[in-house]
Amino acid sequence: MSARKNSCIDSCNEFSEAPAYTGDIALEAFGLRQPKCMNSATVSEPARSQPLHPPLSLAFFVWGLAAALYFMAFFQRVTPAVITRELMAEFAIGAAALGNLSAFYFYSYVGLQIPTGILLDRWGARRVLTLGAAVAAVGTVAFALATSYGHAGLGRLLVGGSVGVAFVAMLKIAAHWFAPSRFAMLSGLALLTGMLGAIGAGAPLRLATDVFGWRNAMLVMASITALLALLIWRFLRDDPADRGFASYAPQVQRGSEPVLAGLRQASAYRNVWLIFFIAGGFTGPMLTFAGLWGVPFLTTHYAMSVTRAALLTSAMLLAWGVGGTLFGSLSDRLGRRKPVYGLGLGVAITGWSIVWLVPGLPVAVLVTVLLLTGFFSGSVVIAFAFAKESTPARLSGTTGGITNMGNMLGGMLMQPAVGWVLDRMWGGGISNGVRVYDFAAYRAGFSLMLVWLVICAILLVLTRETGCRQLD
Repeated sequence: MSARKNSCIDSCNEFSEAPAYTGDIALEAFGLRQPKCMNSATVSEPARSQPLHPPLSLAFFVWGLAAALYFMAFFQRVTPAVITRELMAEFAIGAAALGNLSAFYFYSYVGLQIPTGILLDRWGARRVLTLGAAVAAVGTVAFALATSYGHAGLGRLLVGGSVGVAFVAMLKIAAHWFAPSRFAMLSGLALLTGMLGAIGAGAPLRLATDVFGWRNAMLVMASITALLALLIWRFLRDDPADRGFASYAPQVQRGSEPVLAGLRQASAYRNVWLIFFIAGGFTGPMLTFAGLWGVPFLTTHYAMSVTRAALLTSAMLLAWGVGGTLFGSLSDRLGRRKPVYGLGLGVAITGWSIVWLVPGLPVAVLVTVLLLTGFFSGSVVIAFAFAKESTPARLSGTTGGITNMGNMLGGMLMQPAVGWVLDRMWGGGISNGVRVYDFAAYRAGFSLMLVWLVICAILLVLTRETGCRQLD
């Protein structure tokens, strides 16, 4: 009898460490059953009182549902960069208005980051993500059917605010379902997931738009997002305890403090606000160049086709995501945050300076510099682990919301700001009904971001290293 007990317990331990789905894990992931040994009468009482941590396969399944919404978020984020000509021609707008239309996404996205963090700490990821996906589907339909600039802006506003819950929710889920040593790596993997969404909004969306029209393409995305809302509600769970496993997060009673108490407490830590401004300046150039102005810049000044330019900006975003995953893992292994973050920031400043200040680069040099800049910019994901470790674990959702609000601040401010500068320096050139801007205009607009990047380097010096250790 004793041997039978030990055998069952051993098989449970094997189950908890399985790196890939087995038939039992797949059934459990879809909520159809618990692991055999968890309910077996042969398991001793001490074994029952100490549940095992969830298998990686199940943890990644739950985390992946949130990642799917983040995939949609990045698809939506960079869509205007791919259909620039259609939007400018259909709504008869210039660069400043297009920058604002794209930035409507960021206005609501940024504004809801802190409320999202608070809601995640109080309500959990399942409810917040389901609502976000449902509203995103409605907003995408509104954008696809818009008959005026104002209606299109409203659709972008709804989409930005709703998909804005995804990234912070992924961080919250990671804190519950994965060991703390994996947090920075998962932040990078999250960015990579987003970049894959951005790639889907690059050349594939361009081809779909050419064949079916941009409105039909957006309606398809709305349908997929609505389906995702149903899947999240059915299968996602906030904590492994909801599936009978041990959680990696401290158990904190939801709703036990006033709504704004967590915000006040997180705001008291210096690192949180320094990282807030650094993340905005670091991310802004990628969101502004690869997410909007890169395609017209490359087609105008390097004679690239729209499809080729979209492929290059998509490749930059992919390099960004790969870099995020690798730099997050490197930071975890080294047990340091500032040096890795600073390395990426330094290379980004150098790369953007070359592209934006030096005209007529050989195409091979241009492509190499852009890809390297995108890759090293991926170190921005360290901001989330860096900020999380700077506050108590119970404030992880609120801290993540503050950090991601700063992360999106750069794109929100810089996309319309660059458009405003372009319009002020426009020389009157028009091609196929769309304004054309010279290199000096782009250089002036992009220089705004270089200034912010230099300020970021100064602020990073003022932060305090956490040593990859969570503050108690």
